[in-house]
Amino acid sequence: MAPEQDTFRPEVAAAMQGQLPAVAERTVAAIVVEVPSYTEAFSGVMGRKIENAVQLALGGFLELATASGGADPSRPIGPALEGAYALGRGEARSGRSMDALLAAYRVGARVAWQHMSETAVEAGMPAGSLARFAALVFAYIDQLSAASASGHADQLDSSGRLRRRELERLAELLLTGAPPYDLTTAADRADWTPPRTLTAVLVPEARARGALAVLDVRTLQAGEDLPGTEPGAERSVLLVPDADGYARSQLVRALTGREAVVGPARPWQQARSSYSRALRALQLDLRPDGDLPVDTELRLSDLVLRADGEALADLRAQVLAPLDGLGPGPREKLVETLRAWLLHHGRREKIAAELFVHPQTVRYRMGQLRDLYGERLEDPQSVLELTLALGAEER
Repeated sequence: MAPEQDTFRPEVAAAMQGQLPAVAERTVAAIVVEVPSYTEAFSGVMGRKIENAVQLALGGFLELATASGGADPSRPIGPALEGAYALGRGEARSGRSMDALLAAYRVGARVAWQHMSETAVEAGMPAGSLARFAALVFAYIDQLSAASASGHADQLDSSGRLRRRELERLAELLLTGAPPYDLTTAADRADWTPPRTLTAVLVPEARARGALAVLDVRTLQAGEDLPGTEPGAERSVLLVPDADGYARSQLVRALTGREAVVGPARPWQQARSSYSRALRALQLDLRPDGDLPVDTELRLSDLVLRADGEALADLRAQVLAPLDGLGPGPREKLVETLRAWLLHHGRREKIAAELFVHPQTVRYRMGQLRDLYGERLEDPQSVLELTLALGAEER
């Protein structure tokens, strides 16, 4: 509702306009006392700038209130609202919350109302108009508060996006093996405190968000197009801080059911090594143990044996050449017997139990193998080559 036309007679408006500098000074002084967050911020040069901003806001209000046709509290006053919006952004950059800023607005509204109403009454404003004047003041303050809140939220959103980009950039530098100086600089820019170690975890993109929810909040996530992967691989890499020792078992449990591959813990600047190990396990298609993730620390022998798939295939063909003359059935039985013999160090009962055959059957098959291999079954180098070839074939 608009106030009566005599609410702001020229002499009333002029009196309040003349008091704006003093009101702004008193408003800032009250905020400094009542809102501790601003005690330091509003001192010295900054305090004078804030006084000017308060004076601008109050001047905007008087412009609104004395407009021809009555005052409309919903009508925006551009410069004042722009200033309030900028104030909100600045407060977010300084690290202060909206709670502090809203408290400052409340104090400022009270002090400004107290002094401006006194001036208005002394200048001849009818007492009955004061209520409508108060409604205008506090509606205007609400507009300023809303503009500041919008600026504060926009700044947090934009700074949050910027920090996420910086963290992604840091993760990419770690995965590509950037020099230590570049990594330290990137960590500083991202406001990220380096841990002792980082552990690379590969998860399907669809499960990355769920995994992040149960991991250390300092965990880094790389962007798309990971080094060493095919385009469209639809995998995310997470770099988890300090997941070594006992913390590794907690990490593995947290990733249960997420189809993850977990690399080894490495000093944080050597995270590329952990990523390379996890990526290698993924490329070799190592299978998880039930719902547990693939823990590369428990699959080192597989990784070693499968490091060169072509060489392993050649080795297998070479060491099994004595069996080439056999049919598929007999050959398969002798291969599985030879593997069990190697893994159980020739203990016939254990070999028979693993193969679900009678110990005499094991003895008979081993006789066949000795006929085919001769003294090679007693030669350490030949036994090593057979163990490597058949141990890898086991999985």
